[in-house]
Amino acid sequence: MTQEISAYGLWPLVAVNSAIFILFALGFARPRTTRDWRSFGAFSAFLVALFTEMYGFPLTIYLLSGWLVSRYPEVDLFSHDAGHLLSTLLGLKGDPHFSPLHLLSGLLIGGGFILIGSAWRVLHEAQRTHKVAATGPYARVRHPQYLGFILIMLGFLVQWPTLPTLAMFPVLVVMYVRLARREEMEALKEFGEGYARYAKDVPAFIPRFAPRAHGETL
Repeated sequence: MTQEISAYGLWPLVAVNSAIFILFALGFARPRTTRDWRSFGAFSAFLVALFTEMYGFPLTIYLLSGWLVSRYPEVDLFSHDAGHLLSTLLGLKGDPHFSPLHLLSGLLIGGGFILIGSAWRVLHEAQRTHKVAATGPYARVRHPQYLGFILIMLGFLVQWPTLPTLAMFPVLVVMYVRLARREEMEALKEFGEGYARYAKDVPAFIPRFAPRAHGETL
């Protein structure tokens, strides 16, 4: 690979990209409670860690440099393209921004944002009318907003995997699962049998695309 000027040390890009994605996610998620802000803060930390490695300091590249140099001696490790580690490890040729992995990443990230936005509208209306949120994405999964955050993080991991974000990902997933369970306990207290029927028919995170069995409006 032709030697390139280092793609790192670009701290303004770290700040700008982090701010853009965090504000974009904020517009979709619209956190209101302390719990919402806590989960959103953890997601924001994931984005800052990601863009710090993408444009600021390539910690993962440094830590794996000995192994990478031995396996891929022709690769300029400090070029931007080499930061797409999955493309490098899989031996994909050409511009990684046009690879199937990058396309998959875009679909996961875009789908996650759409899911969060559509779920928030349904949840807001349900809270306004004091009903169980059971339409739109809530007809397929009980926690579409948390699933949306997980899809976005997974999409970024496909595009630009780093050791810090790989370590953070399972921790955040566990956090979202625990938050979801806590919210379900509160919903059961508030809505009783209505929410219990909904929870029985609709999966928590993995969508079921068949219609709900009871077909009731909750």
